[in-house]
Amino acid sequence: MSKPLLFTPLQIRSVTLKNRIVVAPMHQYAAREGFATDWHLMNAGKYAAGGAGLMMVESTKVERRGAGTVGDLGLWKDEFIPGLKRITDFIKAQGATAAIQIGHSGRKARLTRPWEGQVPLTVDHPEMFDWEGWDLVAPSAIPHSDRMPMPRAFSRDEIPGVVGHFGDAAARAHKAGFDILEIHGAHGYLVHQFLSPVANRRNDEYGGSDANRMRFALEVAECVRANWPLDKPLFMRLSCEDDAGWGPEQSVVLARELKLRGVDVIDCSGGGILERSPMDSVRARKYGYQVPYADKLRQEAGVMTMAVGHIVHADQAEAILASGRADLIAMAREMMYNPNWAMDAAQKLGADPDFANNPSALGWWLGKRAKSAFEGVPSTYNRGVMADVE
Repeated sequence: MSKPLLFTPLQIRSVTLKNRIVVAPMHQYAAREGFATDWHLMNAGKYAAGGAGLMMVESTKVERRGAGTVGDLGLWKDEFIPGLKRITDFIKAQGATAAIQIGHSGRKARLTRPWEGQVPLTVDHPEMFDWEGWDLVAPSAIPHSDRMPMPRAFSRDEIPGVVGHFGDAAARAHKAGFDILEIHGAHGYLVHQFLSPVANRRNDEYGGSDANRMRFALEVAECVRANWPLDKPLFMRLSCEDDAGWGPEQSVVLARELKLRGVDVIDCSGGGILERSPMDSVRARKYGYQVPYADKLRQEAGVMTMAVGHIVHADQAEAILASGRADLIAMAREMMYNPNWAMDAAQKLGADPDFANNPSALGWWLGKRAKSAFEGVPSTYNRGVMADVE
């Protein structure tokens, strides 16, 4: 039996991933004044120990103004590096590769956490710090929605400085020990705002035509690549379809240009520029609803892609890779549901019967049970004991 593609190593530049399973960046909103906490160590560690090849730390903000809420991680000063280095060291100790996503919230900033209503923050919030430094900025003075605050449009002279913040954050990510970096260009945040004809109404060289609206994204990619070691891979996440004027055809064009600027993988997601969630759409009810974006960009832009979006089962993930629709599989909510998803998938696909892909503190004990006379199967295989009996 040939080894499943899902568990076949993949080399990108100098980095070799032990498998094709990626833990997608997931906002935790658990930082304190931008600093990583024990929650971040625990959260990253459980996925790394669970067998994923690549663990990507959540969107970490390149400047204070770019923080979406009080709990965002930061990379806008060197003091943040030690806390993140602690996380990368632990991820690598579990045999996984450490990655981080960097971003800027733009107009989707200065809000409470989603479970707190995602309403405008006020200066008297108990976790507030540096209110004066939290200027709400965007490509144009257009709010994300009627219930969200009005941003100030960047002046033309401010834009190079914002681009430079992305490069500075990339350099700090390298010092913190990350091996892969992703630029967040999706989900209605700043890079996506520049791309969007809904959010970007500028009349200078950063607005108007598709080519002008792509300018900021391309300059960010160039600056990051210049500040990120050439032997380390660079990813970029795009909302390949945002249902508001930016779609797959534009994404193909942008992906080609990003590849020329040293971006190795396009992380193919969707939505976010409108207030409604892409998870509420009819297409989001189906398995793998965003996989067609990864397939299209891979074929038409000639770039490696990462698929994401309701990828739930091991055989589903394997089929996506085997059919050539993507190079990597990223998972978020299903990983939250089962942090050991990679270990479970390896068992179901027959890729690791001895649990050798996991740290010995897990793998040795589970391997021992697998070799025993136990007649049952793990709890993830069915609904319960009675279902087995019936």
